[in-house]
Amino acid sequence: MVGGGIIQQILRRKLHSQSVATPVLSWFSSKKTHEDAGSSGVRALALLGAGVTGLLSFSTVASADEAEHGLESPNYPWPHDGILSSYDHASIRRGHQVYQQVCASCHSMSLISYRDLVGVAYTEEEAKAMAAEIEVVDGPNDEGELFTRPGKLSDRFPQPYANESAARFANGGAYPPDLSLITKARHNGPNYVFALLTGYRDPPAGISIREGLHYNPYFPGGAIAMPKMLNDEAVEYEDGVPATEAQMGKDIVSFLAWAAEPEMEERKLMGFKWIFLLSLALLQAAYYRRLKWSVLKSRKLVLDVVN
Repeated sequence: MVGGGIIQQILRRKLHSQSVATPVLSWFSSKKTHEDAGSSGVRALALLGAGVTGLLSFSTVASADEAEHGLESPNYPWPHDGILSSYDHASIRRGHQVYQQVCASCHSMSLISYRDLVGVAYTEEEAKAMAAEIEVVDGPNDEGELFTRPGKLSDRFPQPYANESAARFANGGAYPPDLSLITKARHNGPNYVFALLTGYRDPPAGISIREGLHYNPYFPGGAIAMPKMLNDEAVEYEDGVPATEAQMGKDIVSFLAWAAEPEMEERKLMGFKWIFLLSLALLQAAYYRRLKWSVLKSRKLVLDVVN
């Protein structure tokens, strides 16, 4: 009886301790669950804030880069971009007309001669007639003096200004660049030039442009001294093509691309010839290798261990 009473007391105490510990443990577990949920919420908010901050900083950097280097120009399908494509020579002729009537008053092309146009956009007689319209200072003569003469095919395009100082004075301090290599001197050359010429627009709200400058998002800084020069019907094409702004932009870019790389068509043709000849040489080498090595590769070696 004594042993049974002792056992009952021990069981009663154990049950009492378990009943007391259960609410305590449940309180601690619920508290831990609330703390985990709270920390997860804080962590999610922190990650969201970091993402928003990164996005804003990226957009700020992109906007600053766009303001400094200009808006990235779109890519246009130029007819001479293909591996075996050639220039649009009718467009080169129209582009030269646009250069003469619109661009030549400010921009020079000091690396291009009138003879370069022969066979590309004009006949020899037409190029001679254009060259004869200018006067070139030459000399000295037998008396040691300089003189003027009509231009000839070997003369280069005339300079609009005598020197850089005169050019800056006439353009409010801005120096019009030489256009001979402009499509090679600018990143994404033809696309950039076309986007620049056709990209003039009113400045957006909050952006002020200094007097004498014009807003163009494709120009580094957004403010350019050159006004919008290409307007519909600004020139009258000889072949009757409508002189829209986009058409003139395409033609002048074709002309400038040719001026920067007049040897492109010959280079592509020569490259195609070399690839064709090397392909023939490769076929001949492969046949010769097969002819010489076929005997060695097809022979059979027999080992006679008896004799």
